[in-house]
Amino acid sequence: MPAAQLDRSSPLPLWAQLEADLRQRLDAGDFDSGQFPTDLELTTAYEVSRHTVREAIRHLNRTGLLRRERGRGTVINKTEFEQSLGTLYSLFDSIESSGAVQRSEVLELTETTNAAAATQLGVEPDTPLTLLARLRLADDEPLAVDRAWLPMTGVGFDAVNWSRTALYDELQSAGHAAPNQGWERLTPIVPSADDRQLLGLKSRDAAFYLERLGMNDDTPVEWRTTVLRGDRYRFVSDWSKGVRSTLRPTADD
Repeated sequence: MPAAQLDRSSPLPLWAQLEADLRQRLDAGDFDSGQFPTDLELTTAYEVSRHTVREAIRHLNRTGLLRRERGRGTVINKTEFEQSLGTLYSLFDSIESSGAVQRSEVLELTETTNAAAATQLGVEPDTPLTLLARLRLADDEPLAVDRAWLPMTGVGFDAVNWSRTALYDELQSAGHAAPNQGWERLTPIVPSADDRQLLGLKSRDAAFYLERLGMNDDTPVEWRTTVLRGDRYRFVSDWSKGVRSTLRPTADD
């Protein structure tokens, strides 16, 4: 899709026309194979001033389609993922359904104790649990650090290739109950230094902290915490008139 000829007789400012055309070209995939054009390249292609280009880019930055990076100039934001709240979902399936390729790297697979997880699972604090910690990637770009505690040991996960599979599928394959209900709590956070490094985030970049209790017919079967990149993941919620929600007390209440 070639650069459009801007209409200098139009009441619409040149920067707004440029923004609209760049938006169409981004949607059409014009820039998928390489770096986004520099300001100088855009001024030449559209025969406009650098001020016009910068104003158009500034508005595209605000919408999240582009971002400025020191030393790299303007880059296209990676694919964003949108997840509906109030549904039982698999992060693996959510990524794959968007058209991206999901891959996981195991950070830790061990038997351990964790008092906070045990409390959520309704077992004694010193009860041995299985911990599966993974770095989740979408199209080989870090998306989430995922930690799941299961109230069981000896689940036979050592032989599983976790790079391209989902925990709930593996639970069912091994004859264990997978969640069919539960709740989640979502909190904006600044991640720990270790998680920032894994996710490729800067020191002040925010993320989502997702806590999930998965249950099978009211029996807790999974406690999960996930740190998700805030610039690549969004949550949405459906609502209907007359349906009332209630507040869930925090662990400190």
